[in-house]
Amino acid sequence: MEDKNLGVETLSEAVLNRLGYMLDNPEGGWKRLAKAVAEHPQFCYSEKELTDVSLKVLSPNGSPGRSLLALLSDRGCTLAFLLQCLKKIDHREAAGYLTTHVMEQIDFTKQPQSQRVPEGSPVVLSCRAVGPVELTYQWFKGKDEVPGGNGPELVLNSVSSAQQGHYICRVSSGDKYVFSNWVHVRVAKSGGASAGSNSGYFPSSGSGLYITQQPRPQELVEGDALYLECAARANPPPQFQWYLNKQPMPNCTRSILEIPCITTADRGIYSCKVYNLYHEAWSDQVQVNIGPGSFPDVSWEAPKLGASDAGPRQMGDCFATDKVALLIGNMNYLHHQQLRAPMADVHELTNLLRQLDFKVVSLLNLNWQEMQSAVTEFLLLLDRGVYGLLYFAGHGYENYGNSFMVPIDAPASYTFKHCLWVQDVLHRMQERQTGLNVFLLDMCRKRNPNDESIPQPGPLRVTANIVFGYATCVDAEAFEVNKDDLSNGIFMSFLKKRLMEPEKVSVILDKVAEDMGRCEITRGRQALELRSNLSERRALTDSIQAPACQVTASTRNLQWAIAHVIPESRCLRFECGVRVQLGFAAEFSNIMIIYTRILETPKDIVSCSAQLSDFTEGPEVDLKHSNQESLREAGSLLLSMDDLLPPEQPRLFTRISALQRLKKELSFTVCLHYKYTNLDEELLEEQRVSVGKPLVSKLNLHEPRLSQSPTNLSGSSCDLQMSSIMESPSFSESFRASLPDSSPSSIGSASTCWSYYQGSMESPTLSSFKNEPEETICPEFFESEEPPAIKSLPSASSQELQFQFSNLPNSL
Repeated sequence: MEDKNLGVETLSEAVLNRLGYMLDNPEGGWKRLAKAVAEHPQFCYSEKELTDVSLKVLSPNGSPGRSLLALLSDRGCTLAFLLQCLKKIDHREAAGYLTTHVMEQIDFTKQPQSQRVPEGSPVVLSCRAVGPVELTYQWFKGKDEVPGGNGPELVLNSVSSAQQGHYICRVSSGDKYVFSNWVHVRVAKSGGASAGSNSGYFPSSGSGLYITQQPRPQELVEGDALYLECAARANPPPQFQWYLNKQPMPNCTRSILEIPCITTADRGIYSCKVYNLYHEAWSDQVQVNIGPGSFPDVSWEAPKLGASDAGPRQMGDCFATDKVALLIGNMNYLHHQQLRAPMADVHELTNLLRQLDFKVVSLLNLNWQEMQSAVTEFLLLLDRGVYGLLYFAGHGYENYGNSFMVPIDAPASYTFKHCLWVQDVLHRMQERQTGLNVFLLDMCRKRNPNDESIPQPGPLRVTANIVFGYATCVDAEAFEVNKDDLSNGIFMSFLKKRLMEPEKVSVILDKVAEDMGRCEITRGRQALELRSNLSERRALTDSIQAPACQVTASTRNLQWAIAHVIPESRCLRFECGVRVQLGFAAEFSNIMIIYTRILETPKDIVSCSAQLSDFTEGPEVDLKHSNQESLREAGSLLLSMDDLLPPEQPRLFTRISALQRLKKELSFTVCLHYKYTNLDEELLEEQRVSVGKPLVSKLNLHEPRLSQSPTNLSGSSCDLQMSSIMESPSFSESFRASLPDSSPSSIGSASTCWSYYQGSMESPTLSSFKNEPEETICPEFFESEEPPAIKSLPSASSQELQFQFSNLPNSL
């Protein structure tokens, strides 16, 4: 159910257009509404603004009412205040529509859960919802109604294989209805699993499914062909799905898996799921190792005796005193086209940069204040000789040579005042005396006609260490492939193949530009632009050497570590005797996964599950996708925890995003639902849990920062760095107290810093997330048979294209 404290900006475009139409009546409904809202000073508009609203009637598709709603949205008008004003002017039609169609929707308070039970056991599926009037329930098995399944609970007594399948519940109120999540009821039969199977969901019987040939591990080099085979016998005939590192491989659904020309992106653990209507089995997990090949555009060296073989090789004599990266991906825009690729792009780049020893802060969906604060915190990690990298994926524009990154809360007609100015960030980075400044901007560079201002940056220093990699050229747009939520944008799809090469940064980007130019679907539509004054052969693979100011390095490590602390795993014991494990893992610096797992259950309890609810205000928790059996169902498409916990141990996952908006400690309620053997009624126990301020929430990015320019300060770079970090609002007293002395043992790279805290931060969940590259691009990227439309190109040229794009940032 919609919260009345939500803003007008949360309404869909269809709802806003409908309300605007209702306000565009001969009696001037929008004028009466403007007069009513003006009683609140926040919504008192000037005569010029109201004149502009009234002139919208002269446009072919203009709507004064819709224009007024846009003004209210820009100033933070809530749905409750809008409804109050509509009732005040007695606009019954608009008030009724807002109440009925927006604020009184059916919403689930409890979703049914998939179950696996022995044959003959009872199964109870529960579904609860709230709505405007009395609700009715109807359960379905597949597309068929379940006889008698017209209540919030569906009881299947003595379940058999005929009742096995997928179930869903429809909740109705009048002519409105919504469906619950699909759940799967699995019936465990007698008999062992097939050889090599590590799944207990469908144990095979005598007439079941048998794997007759297992895939074998392989040692290959780049450019070889990979051939894996998994054969099986089953009735009905078996189907196949191949997996790489626990993730399903698109379009790999035959018994034979062939990859004609492999790269290091294809290395990992392969397995195959074999299934039919009644059974499921898994093949052996086999390791495929891929070493360097003989590609002409990549140079490899055998490590010298005594040299470490961990990490990329050094290109030349250049080195960094540290490496720091800030990655921002904006997707969920309030007033502009929503994007899909930034999440996968930021995740991809995070994994690659961490292998190059970068300290990475990865953030999704930031508003203006949060972006400003994140850049300020990023600058605190920079100092003399540090390599700084800023990556942004989202909407953007460029006017008169100035680039601007658009936050998610930018109004419909935004100007530079609502955005982050890239050249200003560069100016501030130069003041930190960095060794290398790299900007990777995966955004549009079209001119913004709403912004005719020409901001004047301060004079840039001649540092000869600046590299700009633009995803597209001036006055052009950047694209993302309209494929799925795991597909990279065009820029990242090519960049990730070159980023690990030990080459000068500008050479890497030049190669990426050449690769994009050879691609049919990007030629003539998107071309990378490189701007660089880099005079030294500096590479992202350069090694890190401790700076002269060792206390500064330790302080910087502490400051970075603040944003990467996750709660420790813990066990909860309930009065009924059940023990529950709470585990935590970081997906991004502002997104965390919480899972619950039953560790111990008394013999007289037949079923139990631990679910989370009542979270602290601030972060975003999608209640419809919380407490799910898999990470994918919980909304996490990028992580895998199968290595951490065995698949036969059920877990419930909840994904918490926007942690940067957490203003106090994160707390939630653990609800234990359980049943005793001799009781039909489900019982409930609750425990309130507080886990402090995890990950980036400690930085308080929602708070404004006082900018402090080093040019106005005196003292050494070391003193400046210490002063800036110690005065940061995120630098807590506990971290000040733990600041080590300047002994060499407390200095080091990001990995050294992390081991320094390992004793106090270690969590069982942390070890499973190895930041290895997950290059998910596949041949289908260039061979898609789906021919979709291009929204960002002129209609005349779009008819000639064979592929569908949705333009990444259309700023017009």
